[in-house]
Amino acid sequence: MAETLLSYYGDDFTGSTDVMEALASNGVATVLFLGIPSPAMRQRFRDCRAIGIAGTSRSETPEWMQQQLTPVFEWLKGLGAAICHYKVCSTFDSSPKVGSIGTAIEIGKSVFEQACVPVIVGAPQLGRYTSFGNLFATYQGKMFRIDRHPVMSRHPVTPMDEADLIVHLARQTGLSIALADIATLSSPDAASRIDAMASDAGILFFDVDSPQTQAAAGDHLWRLARKGSRFTAGSSGVEYALLNSWRQQGVIGEKQHFASPGKVERLAVVSGSVSPTTARQISAATADGFDSVSLDPVELVSGGEEAVARAVDDGIRILKSGRSVILNTALGPSADRGAEIDRIPGARHRLGRSLGMILRQLVEREKLPRAVIAGGDTSSHALRELRVEALTTLLPLPQTPGSPLCLAHGSHGPTDGLQIALKGGQIGTDGYFAQIRDGQGG
Repeated sequence: MAETLLSYYGDDFTGSTDVMEALASNGVATVLFLGIPSPAMRQRFRDCRAIGIAGTSRSETPEWMQQQLTPVFEWLKGLGAAICHYKVCSTFDSSPKVGSIGTAIEIGKSVFEQACVPVIVGAPQLGRYTSFGNLFATYQGKMFRIDRHPVMSRHPVTPMDEADLIVHLARQTGLSIALADIATLSSPDAASRIDAMASDAGILFFDVDSPQTQAAAGDHLWRLARKGSRFTAGSSGVEYALLNSWRQQGVIGEKQHFASPGKVERLAVVSGSVSPTTARQISAATADGFDSVSLDPVELVSGGEEAVARAVDDGIRILKSGRSVILNTALGPSADRGAEIDRIPGARHRLGRSLGMILRQLVEREKLPRAVIAGGDTSSHALRELRVEALTTLLPLPQTPGSPLCLAHGSHGPTDGLQIALKGGQIGTDGYFAQIRDGQGG
């Protein structure tokens, strides 16, 4: 097997493919498993230098994390990779009770037996910037502090009401937290100052607000890993920072070229996103060969097989007419019915699974070669219903990084070889769905 350069766990599926895309685009062969793989499946991808596991911890409790993350981190540790990354969303949305990044860091710190866990969140490639510990994110071409972001400040489950990431994370962990800010990174004695922080703190944030600070953060992250701090946390900004350092040091080669897989005549999309970005994308798609079907999310989680069957029938009817279809549970925040859904125990997970069941039946019955799941939390639970075991990158999307077209692998015939894209709620241009249908990498 190839020497493993990096291993990672993604706290949701769209974020997991984000890392895979960043690595694969830069010549690092990467496979993303949907759980700890069987020996046979692991052997199938023995030449990959980066190994990921797509998870659901972004929407789980700390108690779930203690039970589920510990064995996964132990398996990842056993791969012996130079760095192991707990990947979170670049908006860092989380809370003490749901998707606690602090809890995940504590578990990883214990499994890897290290004193300090480095954290990088900023990723200019994604329009994410951290300066003096505060997170900023772009939205429709404008920059917002994350607690004033039109979408993330109003996230239905984990709204970001604090831009200072140290304050935000301190609500989730008792570990001491230090910050290598932009002033520290540019100082002549940065290495010694960072080493001192790493020896005193349990968590060490790195600012990234530019290509220059990203390169510096990557160099220090790689340096700390070789000194024993192999477990790290953060967004795909971790990979973007490391790629700079790896290429400078000759650890990796040139970027990878990906050919377009071409256009498909019909595409099926299921969406559980309430983001205004996804709403605009659905609107644009209906003017470009797609039909939209509105689904009642409460009915899907309480109506069982009958509600799923009706949705499948609607989708089949549209696909047989030769058009693509988008089955969605909301068109923007105003249509969010999260308050009703949350009255039903386990309903959000069940909603994702229901959308996955719908999509699998559409793929199987119409023999579709390509599909899309929209919504980060939705993707995490829906993709498992497609009986997929692993993903690799088929087509990166440089214009909208973090939402590549993937190739599915597994033992279930109808979805082995399925081309599938997993799109976070606020990711992608307005023409995203048509872009995927047409196989355009940008």
